[in-house]
Amino acid sequence: MASPARFTFDLDLARSEPPPAVAPEPVVPSVPEDLVAQLVAQAREQAYAEGVTAGERSAGTVAAQTLAAAAGTLAARTSEMTAALDAMAGQVQRDAIELAASIGRKLALHLLARYPTTELDALIGECMQSLNGVPHLVIRCHPDIADAIRDLATAHRHTSGFAGRLVVMGDPDIRLGDGRLEWVDGGLVRDIAATSRDIDHMISAYLAARSGPASQEESGS
Repeated sequence: MASPARFTFDLDLARSEPPPAVAPEPVVPSVPEDLVAQLVAQAREQAYAEGVTAGERSAGTVAAQTLAAAAGTLAARTSEMTAALDAMAGQVQRDAIELAASIGRKLALHLLARYPTTELDALIGECMQSLNGVPHLVIRCHPDIADAIRDLATAHRHTSGFAGRLVVMGDPDIRLGDGRLEWVDGGLVRDIAATSRDIDHMISAYLAARSGPASQEESGS
């Protein structure tokens, strides 16, 4: 029977091996709680201030854009209102002029009906002052005022020095208050209808001249 092998080893039990080195744990410094609270508060305040600044900047940009848009809208509305006011003022002016012309016509007709010889009397007196040497003067008027015009013309003849022949003729085709003065190389006509047409023409020309620049401004804008 084989004998068991003897366990041998060259380990010196008297000599002890040092234990493996262990890395020291890092030392974390202790921070006071009040300092931590102060730092957190400062961080919050800084974050809040930055947020407020960013918000104000953003709000300022939005406000500027809104203000610019509002200014553009206001300018457009102002232009429209100005044009509307100008048009309204022009219409009011046209209405006022037309009303004044209408009232003037009615007053003229009323005065002519009440004083049918007044205008012709003034016209005859003015003409006779410059008709020296004229051989004759013919006055045509409505038959209803022929006698009155003859008396007035005779009175002007004596004061003006007119020495020519004076003829007054009633003409039913001539409107009451109108008349014609005729002599060899000239004549004058008193025609209220023609005068009214001339007034209407001048009013129309004036209104057209007033509305012309306004139309040009609107087309230019």
